[in-house]
Amino acid sequence: QVRLVESGGGLAQAGGSLTLSCAAPRHMFLGNDMAWYRQAPGKQRELVAYIRRGGNTHYTDSVKGRFAISRDGAKHTVDLQMNNLKPEDTAVYYCNAADRRLWTNWGQGTQVTVSS
Repeated sequence: QVRLVESGGGLAQAGGSLTLSCAAPRHMFLGNDMAWYRQAPGKQRELVAYIRRGGNTHYTDSVKGRFAISRDGAKHTVDLQMNNLKPEDTAVYYCNAADRRLWTNWGQGTQVTVSS
């Protein structure tokens, strides 16, 4: 069973930083473009950023210039560096394949809470 494990969340003040990490199974990591998603209370899950196997990246407008996604081929991890955090970044953050047709079981996610 494919298992995604997210970590690194926590409480931060507005303007602060956090780094999230996602550990993915080797075959999934090597075979897919990977993405970070988030779900705020009462809202649908949304795409935050994705990174292609070749390294190209894409960000949703609300995080451009503040977040950076990266992938580590040796560790099979996908990281999300989050800077200049805002209260509206508060959500549970998840990783999965960038292509929704290739989504596997969601992990438990990691909670990010940003206080004003």
